[in-house]
Amino acid sequence: MDKNFMLQSETAQMLYHDYAADMPIFDYHCHLPPQEIAEDRNWDNLAEIWLGGDHYKWRAMRTNGVSEKLVTGDASWEDKFAAWAQTVPYTMRNPLYHWTHLELQRCFGIDKVLSPETADEIYGSCSAMLKRPEFSARSLMQKMKVKAVCTTDDPADSLEHHIKISEDGFDVKVLPTFRPDKAMNLAPAGSNAVGSNGWKKYIQTLEKSAGMEIKDFSSLIEATDKRHEFFHSVGCRLSDHGVSYVPDVDATPAELDGIFAKAMSGAEIALEDREKFEAVFLYEVGKMNHARGWVQQFHVGVFRNNNRRLFAKLGPDTGFDSVADFRQGPGLVRLLDRLDSSDQLAKSILYNINPGDNELMATLIGCYQDGSFPGKMQFGSGWWFLDQKDGMEKQMNALSALGLLSRFVGMLTDSRSFLSYPRHEYFRRILCNLIGTDVENGELPNDIQWLGQMVQDISFNNAENYFGIEL
Repeated sequence: MDKNFMLQSETAQMLYHDYAADMPIFDYHCHLPPQEIAEDRNWDNLAEIWLGGDHYKWRAMRTNGVSEKLVTGDASWEDKFAAWAQTVPYTMRNPLYHWTHLELQRCFGIDKVLSPETADEIYGSCSAMLKRPEFSARSLMQKMKVKAVCTTDDPADSLEHHIKISEDGFDVKVLPTFRPDKAMNLAPAGSNAVGSNGWKKYIQTLEKSAGMEIKDFSSLIEATDKRHEFFHSVGCRLSDHGVSYVPDVDATPAELDGIFAKAMSGAEIALEDREKFEAVFLYEVGKMNHARGWVQQFHVGVFRNNNRRLFAKLGPDTGFDSVADFRQGPGLVRLLDRLDSSDQLAKSILYNINPGDNELMATLIGCYQDGSFPGKMQFGSGWWFLDQKDGMEKQMNALSALGLLSRFVGMLTDSRSFLSYPRHEYFRRILCNLIGTDVENGELPNDIQWLGQMVQDISFNNAENYFGIEL
């Protein structure tokens, strides 16, 4: 993993080192806890920041035969780190191997391979550094040249931490993203939802935040819009929707009110009715996004919480999700076309987790490009199980063949860790190698100045222009 890691030609090396390497980072989708930025948190040790919430690592450890006590249990951080160090040599060809060592190099200046033999030395050295002010949450972001991050936040959130960060004058923009999944998802507990019994409690929380009674579907939309307006006032310019698929249905106001009343009673809602509720809710929020000039993101295609036994014990986002094989086209077409028909389609980014949907997404965005903004409709970067070399190459190849790679808004971390920013470097090296290979093969002109500008645009400039957030 030297300076030319993953750069397999002179052209790729030139594009990366002369154009991509020094570009700042616009991390427009992540799950960083804003409270930790507001408090400028320091960590006691490397395991705490590395293993505290990383279900990628948890899956690998379980696969390597590590007991749950050493994964999410009550074992000491030292013992958990030892178990991770024991696992790392077995992660070769998994992106975790590259990410782990890029983070050691870029964040801590350590170029040794993590293994049981080096574990104590690396743990002690990094843990000591993490206690220093220059390794606080804010300092790490500055060190990695981060200019903006957009966290993922519920409509009922007070956004107090975002407000404090802004009032502090921190020179990295830390803005919320509007994620209203809980307000619309009536699926039973165990899926990606609060569950039918918990939904009423959530609506009561939303009522308090919006300062109004929510008694039917239309008042739910009114309350959601109030929170949307509040998020806008705090600097939010993105919404995000994590759905298994966008339903290909519609519903009348009477049907929606009936479903609302049934859900508030605590009764289980049939799939057909859940789909109707979600479809219309997404449409209504889509109109809000357009009205306030936001970008909307759709993350689709996950089977969540597949291990019911461990979901009951550990909760969601603990490593028991998988790629799903839902049919994605019909519902997305219905939603996007309905919004476009009334000229209310906001800038949109579509992310798929099933690589079989790459060409669907790459061609679907082309149906709704309207010339109003370069790359108005985006095929999002390789996400979750696809944010690795093979997944990112396939995503960019599909986008290149069927759209305009040059207008792509590039990479994001989608991470809960402040050490994850080298993933942007990983992406940029892969991007430069793809383009450099084409030049070396005679498939692209050796116009380094233009190609270098294209690389810089994809690395940062396109995102800065696209999201309309003043940095």
